[in-house]
Amino acid sequence: MALLALINALGVYGIMAAWAVGSWITLGVVLVTLIATDYIYLSRRFIPAKYLFPGLVFLLIYQVFVMGYTGFVSFTNYSTGHNSTKQDAITQILAQNQKRVPGSPTETTAVLEKNDQLYLAILNQEGKVQIGNLEHPLQAADDAVVNGQKITEVPGYKVLTFAELVKDQGRVAQLKAPVSDDPNDGFYVTTDGTKGYLAKSDFRYDKEKDELVNTTDGSIYRPNKEGLFENEAGKTILPGWRVNVGFKNYTNMAHGSDLAWPFVNSLIWSFAFAFLSVFTTFAFGLLLALVFHDKRIRGRKIYQSLFILPYAFPAFLSTLVWKGMLNTKFGFFNQVLLGGAEIPWLTDGWLAKFSVLSVNLWLGFPYMFLICLGALQALPDDVMEAAKIDGAGPVRTLMSVKLPLILVSTMPLLIASFAFNFNNFSLIYMLTGGGPNYPGLSLPLGETDILISLVYKIAFGPGNQNYGLASALSILIFLVVGVISYFGLKRSNAMGDN
Repeated sequence: MALLALINALGVYGIMAAWAVGSWITLGVVLVTLIATDYIYLSRRFIPAKYLFPGLVFLLIYQVFVMGYTGFVSFTNYSTGHNSTKQDAITQILAQNQKRVPGSPTETTAVLEKNDQLYLAILNQEGKVQIGNLEHPLQAADDAVVNGQKITEVPGYKVLTFAELVKDQGRVAQLKAPVSDDPNDGFYVTTDGTKGYLAKSDFRYDKEKDELVNTTDGSIYRPNKEGLFENEAGKTILPGWRVNVGFKNYTNMAHGSDLAWPFVNSLIWSFAFAFLSVFTTFAFGLLLALVFHDKRIRGRKIYQSLFILPYAFPAFLSTLVWKGMLNTKFGFFNQVLLGGAEIPWLTDGWLAKFSVLSVNLWLGFPYMFLICLGALQALPDDVMEAAKIDGAGPVRTLMSVKLPLILVSTMPLLIASFAFNFNNFSLIYMLTGGGPNYPGLSLPLGETDILISLVYKIAFGPGNQNYGLASALSILIFLVVGVISYFGLKRSNAMGDN
């Protein structure tokens, strides 16, 4: 009961926090979860549900909800310059295109900090203090302490010192506070955190007509379907806002942008990389398992232990070591093994792909060696004896008896390995960074980028960060891996039934 009381207390706190920030989806999820928790655990029935419910909640929140939200984002233009609401975009446009109001007095200001957010405090001519920032219009702070012409204390806030203002000058210079909820009324701005003035924008927003008017030349900007204000000449103003764009992100993968052909190349390479990685690691692991499963090999236990060593080291550290050894000018391969040659292992497209597969072979064969060795040890002796009696030679026994039986037990692991390598981000990121890069693209996409590294660069790379397109790619990856896993496991079940 104590644990249930704690869960209810945290749930109520979560509901209040979601209400405060206006996150209605979060509020609904927490409320439904809290009601279901109390109903299940306060009832004498639902005994199985008491054990299943915690895992089900985590599954819904961390898997189903994440997939659903990713799917939702994939149908929007959520990206750099389109990452908020229309009202926020209007406020930003007006704040960015502002000039000092002629004759406006210079006011004493202070910069405050609360929850890692900066606020601008204004001491007006009447000696009253007002506090606000771009998200919160100015409001009176009657409990502020003023010493002469200096704001020294505001309860609930930290007043930044001169040294702190200098240290955080970048954020201080961008600090603005709207006079009211109507951004047309202007903003108080500051350049150094100690003095400020009233400024108004060159634009005026007409709420009734839903248009921005440039007061300097009279041009009118109206919202378009792309989440931007646009005039009759086709000129747009940033920032924009998030809007639904339908299947545009999905169609842009195939055509309509400079990302289309890199996407197709990455899609093909992702399949080739995953398949070749599984094939080479499994084939090499199986070969070693067949050799060192033979009891006639002396010291085979030592060899088996040595083969596991690459699997014992963290993969990302091994990848970094290989990156150094494959360096064109100073790498071990070129300088020591090849006598000073300058072979571009990581900067030539085909050689980089070969290097990625080779390094992944080194990292992956111990795992396949272990599962194949275990599968060989589990083979029934009577089946092997029957093969010998029937006159089957070593090759025939391997192809017709051992290999089918090994595949029955290892097929689910091979499918899991395919899914892992299809999303093997760390190897690509650590070894080649996706390079060598294609020339002339808006993003630094390269020839060894698989889909997941492509998603990373589109969502978090330099330049325009397009979360909508990245989400669409993530949904595609989920569908590809899901379909392959489904049919692969279905096929493996059929093999097991036979």
